[in-house]
Amino acid sequence: MNCLRRISMVILGMFLVSLCYQIGCQPQQPFYLTEKGHYKKNLITKATRIEFPDADVPSTLEVCQTQEPLTLDNPNPTNYWDLTLEEAIQIALKNSKVIRTLNGVGFSQAGVSGTPGAILSSPNAIGTVYDPALVESDPRYGIEAALSAFDGQLTAAANWSKSDVPNRVFGVPDPYISDYRDDAGTFSVGINKYAATGGQFYVNHANQYRNGNTAPVSWTSYLEGGFRQPLLQGNGIQFNRIAGPGATPGFYNGVMIARITTDTALNDFEMASRNLVADVEKAYWNLYYAYHRLESIKSGRDSARQTWSQTHAMYAVGAPGGRAQYEAQARSNYFMFRAQSEVAQSNLFKTENTLRYILGLTSTDGRLIRPIDDPIIAPLKLDWQNVVCEALLRSPEIRKQKWDVKRRELELIASKNFLLPKLDFTANYRWTGAGKDLLNSDNSRSNAYGSLTGGNYASWVMGFETSMPFGWRKELAGVRNAQLQLARSRALLQEQELELTHQIADSFREISQAYQQSHTILQQRIAADDEVSSVNAAYKAGTTTLDQLLDAQRRQAEAETNYYRSIVDYNLAIMTLHYRKGSLLEYNNVMLSEGAWPAKAYFDTKRRARERDAGHYLNYGFTRPRVVSRGNYQQIQNHYNAVIEDRPSPGSVLPVETPTPTPAPQIIETQSNIQPLPSKPVIVPATTNSVPLTNNEHSGSSLTNSQVSFTTPSVVKPVPTRNNRYVENSSSLPPL
Repeated sequence: MNCLRRISMVILGMFLVSLCYQIGCQPQQPFYLTEKGHYKKNLITKATRIEFPDADVPSTLEVCQTQEPLTLDNPNPTNYWDLTLEEAIQIALKNSKVIRTLNGVGFSQAGVSGTPGAILSSPNAIGTVYDPALVESDPRYGIEAALSAFDGQLTAAANWSKSDVPNRVFGVPDPYISDYRDDAGTFSVGINKYAATGGQFYVNHANQYRNGNTAPVSWTSYLEGGFRQPLLQGNGIQFNRIAGPGATPGFYNGVMIARITTDTALNDFEMASRNLVADVEKAYWNLYYAYHRLESIKSGRDSARQTWSQTHAMYAVGAPGGRAQYEAQARSNYFMFRAQSEVAQSNLFKTENTLRYILGLTSTDGRLIRPIDDPIIAPLKLDWQNVVCEALLRSPEIRKQKWDVKRRELELIASKNFLLPKLDFTANYRWTGAGKDLLNSDNSRSNAYGSLTGGNYASWVMGFETSMPFGWRKELAGVRNAQLQLARSRALLQEQELELTHQIADSFREISQAYQQSHTILQQRIAADDEVSSVNAAYKAGTTTLDQLLDAQRRQAEAETNYYRSIVDYNLAIMTLHYRKGSLLEYNNVMLSEGAWPAKAYFDTKRRARERDAGHYLNYGFTRPRVVSRGNYQQIQNHYNAVIEDRPSPGSVLPVETPTPTPAPQIIETQSNIQPLPSKPVIVPATTNSVPLTNNEHSGSSLTNSQVSFTTPSVVKPVPTRNNRYVENSSSLPPL
């Protein structure tokens, strides 16, 4: 019996433990009498998931109205858009609220490699027209934020209190002393302001009200004014404009530092605009090359097709020059040219799309852009010393680093101020009034304001306060850090200048090499044409083999392609020189300027200017700190020391018109109807030793009778005329 009872108790205990676990240890859902069972549609079982943001930003027409791209399967455009370099730069600047870049896209003789993707992958690293305004309006480090430290601050407060304390002596009420009851109120208002000298001025006014069982109703009013002026640490206009009020060692955000930050942002914007213009010119001239490369390969393909047709005809009738080996060689040569023409055509579409991207246009609108400007083929005579001096003066990278040097110099000045002891002169003057009422026109009763305005109760305080640390560890570390920052910035500036001279030297070599290569390859091209004519005649006469004719045709196509590549490389080398020496924007007649402000801003500016005009001049050294800027940077120089234009002597150039090229013959396979660029004269030397050049100008450098502008807050305006920059050297090269 006892055993059965013990077993029953064990089973009951296990049941109770299980029941407690189910009820108390596991979370339970509540029970509702009116639950309908529709909760599942609102049930969320995921804490985090990928969602779509509620950002209503309309897509542009360039995105919504794009058409199917041009490909080898869809090769024929609806029409052609003849575009000059001037118009291309103008379109790019107008469509560049976000300044696009071709970083990651390569141009080579084989074609375009890579696809633009910087804006998608790193949008915050891309420059925009809003960047200078964003830096200036930054509420932490902008100019207005730095100036706000000197704004007056208004403070006001109104407080009421009530006290009701029982009277107890060892826990027993004292019949002779009543409980403590008191009503009080304090109402105050004040203004304080920091001055440019580092001093702090303040004016305060307060009213205090008391009403209790231990004292009659009373009002107390006071009006006080005072100031605190640092005499050593924190004193001076220069320090406070560099570091700002309340600065600490290592953190300086005064007006002058904020101004340098804005100038640096403008410098970055200038470099982004320059990079945009350089990318436009790269894409434009590479599209020019893509057209000529396609035409050269198509010309070789057509010649190979004709040779194959002739060889095949002779092979069909069993003529002496129609052996199976010759027919296979001609057929292989044709299909080699055909494969190259397909690649060249696809690269042309890709290069044209790259130009559309940098111009901010839709990827395809049915038209195909054709560059119609002539590249520069005249030789350049450059003065090394003048080019280097101009580069050191105009390079935006050098100018940006000089701003950093100036910033570090100012920070060093501010850091040395913290080595001084803190010694402040303080002064305070107060008028006090008291009365039963705050205001009362009846003179028979006392009032606080009447007593205050009487001026009979005045008090003042004047003295000095000082403090200084032992060891000056933090302050000395700040000075040492500022010295190291300045030394580093100066060393970087010197190395940047050295690196710039190496880049300029490399540009000199690139220009010289590209020009000499264009001259040499032109001679090779002429020789290749003569070779094809001679070998073709010899082949028809049966004195040479077919493979020699096919090799001559391949060399002819390669020579023509290489010639146009050398011309494009020559123009890109000239562009690179202007890019490195900081004159590319001027070279393309582009100026950067601030956008328009509201009319009220110009009204306030005029009012402030009239105030300064009507004021009295004070000591210049007292009113302003040391010189920071040397004035506005002249974007358009009045003279050009590096390159000056001088026409060559007559007779050094003999342009010869070429006959209009005949259309390619129809073949079995489908081909596109891509039209070539407008016919241009072929440059040949007047004599054996003459230099191949023409008087063609870089016509894409002038923006005449047009207004090119960024929307806001910065605008780009053209210069109405173009100055000549180059010396065309008519001297002949040594004979080949």
